[in-house]
Amino acid sequence: MIKHFLNLEWKAFFRSASFGKSLGIKIFMGFMALYFMVCFLVIGLLMDKILEKVYPDTDVLVSFNSLLFYWILGDLVFRFFFQKLPVMSVKPLLTLPISRSKVVNFVLGKSALSFFNFLPLFAIVPFAFKLIFFKDYPSGSVLIWVLAIIITTLIINFINFIIESFSAETELSFLPVILITGGLFALDYFNIVSFKGLVGGAYNTIYESPFLVLALVLILGIAYFLNFKLLHKKLFLDSGLKTEVKEVNASNLEWTKNFGDIAPFMQLDLKLIWRNKRTKSSVWMLALGLLYGLFFYPQPAYQDKTFFFIFIGIFSTGIFLINFGQFVPAWDSGYYKLLMSQNIKYEQYLKSKFTLMALSVLVLFVLGIPYVYFGWKILFAHFAAAIYNIGVNTHVILWGGSYNRKKIDLSQKAAFNYQGTGAVQWLIGIPLLLFPMIIFALLNWLLSFEIACITLIAMGVLGIVFHQKLMRFITGKYLESKYKMIDAFDQEN
Repeated sequence: MIKHFLNLEWKAFFRSASFGKSLGIKIFMGFMALYFMVCFLVIGLLMDKILEKVYPDTDVLVSFNSLLFYWILGDLVFRFFFQKLPVMSVKPLLTLPISRSKVVNFVLGKSALSFFNFLPLFAIVPFAFKLIFFKDYPSGSVLIWVLAIIITTLIINFINFIIESFSAETELSFLPVILITGGLFALDYFNIVSFKGLVGGAYNTIYESPFLVLALVLILGIAYFLNFKLLHKKLFLDSGLKTEVKEVNASNLEWTKNFGDIAPFMQLDLKLIWRNKRTKSSVWMLALGLLYGLFFYPQPAYQDKTFFFIFIGIFSTGIFLINFGQFVPAWDSGYYKLLMSQNIKYEQYLKSKFTLMALSVLVLFVLGIPYVYFGWKILFAHFAAAIYNIGVNTHVILWGGSYNRKKIDLSQKAAFNYQGTGAVQWLIGIPLLLFPMIIFALLNWLLSFEIACITLIAMGVLGIVFHQKLMRFITGKYLESKYKMIDAFDQEN
C-alpha cells in the first residue's frame, strides 16, 4: 500500500499543470537546501573549536547541551512558519477499500522524512564524530546522545503539526506561537526560570544514563498518537462540507456605483477581501506599509540616504498593490471557471482590480503626508513613488498576473501562507521595486534628487496617459492564457 501511495504522489507531481512553472522554484530550493547543508556541515566540523573559545572552562558537550533550549525554540518557530504537513489527495481514496489508518500513517510517516528533520544531522554527526575520534568520548554514550537529538527533532516535527491544527482557524495564528516561545525565552533571559539549564541538564543526564532516552521515545510516541487522532478524526468524505453558520455583516457598497460598469466587480472584490482569511491579511498589511517609514526616517543614519526614500515610498504607498495584485487572478481561482463562462468583458474585470489598487495607492499616500515632518524630500519621493505605482506598477503587476497558474484556497490561514506562490511572484519584484530604485539612484547620483523624482513622475504620467492601450494589451495576454488558467485552477497544487 505504501508503494501505491508513493506511485500516486509521483504521478501527481509530474502531471500537475504547474509542474513546468514550479520546476524552476524546486531547483532553486534545491540549491538553497544544498547551501544550508554545507553551512551546517561546516558548523558541525568547527563546533568544538567554537565552544572551546566561547566557553573555555566548560566541557564541550555540556556547553552544547546548554544551548539546546534555544535551538528547540528556534526550530519550532521556523517550522511553524515554513513547514507544512505533507498532504495527499485523500478524498478519492476514501471511496476505496483503504483504511483511514493507513492513509494517516503514510502522511505522518512522510512528514518524518522532511528536510527539516535531516538538516540538523549535518551539524550533529560531524560534531559527534569529532567527540568520539578526537576527544576520546565514549562512543556508546555519544551515539545515544545523537539518537536523543534525532528523537527530539521528530518530537518538534509532530508538535509543530499539533500547534498548526489548533491554530489554523484563527486569522493571526502565529501570535500564540510567538507569545509562547517569546515568553519562554524571556523567562530564561531574565533568569526567572532557567530553561537553558533544565534542558541542558536533561541531555547531560541522558548522556550519562543512556536508558533515559526511553523517556524521549515515550514523548515521541505521545506526539505521534495525538497527530494520528487529530488527522484520523478529520479524515471523512464529508469533512469540510459542514460549515459553521455565521451572521453576515453586510457593508454598504453603494459608493462603488460611481465607477460605472466596473462597480459589480469592485463589489465582489471588496466582499472577497473582507470575508476571507487570506485576502483580509492584505487589509492588515496596509498598517505595516503606512508605518514602514517609521523604522528608518527617525534614524539620523538614513537622513542623507535619499536614494533609499524611493524604496520606502514605493513599498509604503504600494503595499496593497503588491500584496493583493501579485495574486490576480488567483484570488478568484475557486470559481474562475464559472466566472469565465459568464457573458462579461474581461477588460472590465481587470479594470476593477486596477481601480482598487490605484485607490489604495492614493489613500496610503494621503495618510502618509505626515512624513513631511522628517523633510520635504521624503514627501516628494513618496509623491513620485505614488504616481509611479499608479502609472507603471499597477500595469506591470496585472501583466504578471496573466502568468499565474497556482490555485489559492481562501479559507486557509493568512499568516505565512505561501500557497499560490510561484516563479511569477518572485520575478515580479524586479520591475516593481528594483527597476525604479536603479533609475532613481542613477539619476540622483548623476544629476539631482529633484530630477530623479520628476523622471519617475513622468514615467507614471505616461502610464496613466496610455492606460487604455496598456489595458487592451494586458487583456489580450489574459485572453491568450484563459484556458490554461482554467485548467490549472481546476487542479490541486
